[in-house]
Amino acid sequence: MNSEIAAVLWDMDGTLVDTEPYWIEREHEIVAQFGNGNWNQSHAHAIVGNDLRDSARYISEHGDVALPVDDIVGLLLDGVVERVNRRVPWRPGARELLADLGQAGVVCALVTMSWRRFADAVVGVLPLGSFATVVAGDDVSQGKPHPEPYLTAAARLGVAPSQCLAIEDSPTGVLSATAAGCVVLAVPNVVAIPDHLGHHRLGTLAGLTSADLALIFSHHRSAQ
Repeated sequence: MNSEIAAVLWDMDGTLVDTEPYWIEREHEIVAQFGNGNWNQSHAHAIVGNDLRDSARYISEHGDVALPVDDIVGLLLDGVVERVNRRVPWRPGARELLADLGQAGVVCALVTMSWRRFADAVVGVLPLGSFATVVAGDDVSQGKPHPEPYLTAAARLGVAPSQCLAIEDSPTGVLSATAAGCVVLAVPNVVAIPDHLGHHRLGTLAGLTSADLALIFSHHRSAQ
């Protein structure tokens, strides 16, 4: 089996950018304004990495927010886009690794459950061409943990999912990438990732290079 990476597929929230606190702040605001005011970290962590409509349904149910699902999604996006327009909180080492991959000629895609208007706000401040394609939550019919987002990214790039390395920070995302057939590097952030999920695990992307990813991918493929 080919032991060279054809593409690196990046999650966004919690992996490329440390925006999970922005989402959690906005969830508290929405539940306080439109619901019962009872929102906590347990609820917030339960929806990390989810499709936004699934998250909105959870907020509606557990926060007693009597609004249509897409209205809740819109409120979430309004608040988070506003925050990221003020400051993009990059994850340690993420931009450096992305740039190094570009210099090494490794194509990258962004695979996020955030909708396109938020993904575009983040991608728009990166160097042009950092991502060959962006698969956003409103591009797919089935979000993470379903494999469709990662299968869509690989298809757009014209590569086999098995020749892709995915970088994820949540159990939901790891499940999605694994189900698609990618080699998965788990880098936990806000929520823990059980030990049995993901093929490899690191505490941070800081200091990581394209050569390191190539070695991780090669070791995994040669072990199969």
